[in-house]
Amino acid sequence: MNFPAKIDIPDRTFRQASESPERPRKRRFAAIAGILVLVGAGTAWSLLHDTTAEAVAMPVPQVQAANPLVREVTQWDDYVGRFAPSQSVEVRPRVSGAITRIHFKDGEFVRQGQPLFTVDQRPYRAALAEAQADVAAARSAVALARSDYDRVAGLSGDEAMAASEVDQLRTRMHSAQAALAAAQARARQRALDVEFTTVRAPISGRISDRRVDVGNLVSGDNNANATLLTTINAVDPIYFTFDASEALFLKARREQEQGHAPARVQVRLQDEADYKWNGRLDFTDNGLDPRSGTIRVRAVLDNPKGFLTPGMFGNMRLAEGAKAKALLVPDDAVQSDQARKVVLTVGRDGTVAAKPVELGPLVDGLRVIRSGLSKEDRVVISNYQAAVTGAKVETRRGMIAADTHTITAPGASVPMASQATLNN
Repeated sequence: MNFPAKIDIPDRTFRQASESPERPRKRRFAAIAGILVLVGAGTAWSLLHDTTAEAVAMPVPQVQAANPLVREVTQWDDYVGRFAPSQSVEVRPRVSGAITRIHFKDGEFVRQGQPLFTVDQRPYRAALAEAQADVAAARSAVALARSDYDRVAGLSGDEAMAASEVDQLRTRMHSAQAALAAAQARARQRALDVEFTTVRAPISGRISDRRVDVGNLVSGDNNANATLLTTINAVDPIYFTFDASEALFLKARREQEQGHAPARVQVRLQDEADYKWNGRLDFTDNGLDPRSGTIRVRAVLDNPKGFLTPGMFGNMRLAEGAKAKALLVPDDAVQSDQARKVVLTVGRDGTVAAKPVELGPLVDGLRVIRSGLSKEDRVVISNYQAAVTGAKVETRRGMIAADTHTITAPGASVPMASQATLNN
């Protein structure tokens, strides 16, 4: 079999025929991908470049700084106590009998000497009349005995009587006089019984409710077994009793030895925000309780309207001593650093530093700083989040002022038993 002769085909023609239609498409995709990579790289570089520029250009934080407020304050210690009457009397009858009248309303104020109860007076008036009759008879016997004695005492000579008879007449006269005195004493006792049939208020104060009604028989034995009719509490002035530490006792004794006036106290009730009841210390007990180390102390307060009632609880604050200069900062400026309290200050170069401080009471929204701060320090009083210890800040001049309209309550920074008031 004869085959055809070899046919030469040009290389260009062969390459065109051998190329697939997919190849140009892949090239286009590769070109587009390259362009996207370049664009992404440029964008990333631009973003990184802009972030670095912004970080470099970030401004220094601004805070307000001010020197601590220097004011004269009176510091107080807080105590909890109870009101007690300045006098308390149980009203009991002095004579026995039936109650015929009651002259008061339960719970009202009564004055000393005011009639409260009336016991049946008839048997006592009859006994008084009998005693008065005995007085009259004894007085007549005295007159007769004196007349007999005077008649013979002046006789002399033959008319004179024996000395023994004269002595008998003198003795009879003295006996009659003694009988008269006894009769008069019995009459006075019967008169007292009649007076005691009207039971009067022994003191002025608020009376309790009546324990007996009209018609009840009451016993007037002169001892504790006498019938209890009611009780009266004197509430003006009124006492406030509380337990204090040995340190307060020593301080009170030192001040007493130095001739100082009794310490001032102020009391507020459970539903009050301000300390509106003023008084003074007037008594400390004669010994400390060895188990608790405390001593019973009493203050006295005026209560002209009788609003304060025995048994009520109250919060009392006691002046610690004389007025003193104190450094005050806003309570928000005090921060906690683990177990200690710190205040942020700004140095001359604008660097923030934290100073540990000892806190005092809260007064009108400001915190008293006992130690750790000086009046020349510049305290951060705003933008506390931007003030970082060791960082630089830009300061603007601020001012610390007391907020006299703030109702101050003991905060978490200090114990409750610590308060102060600004002095005008």
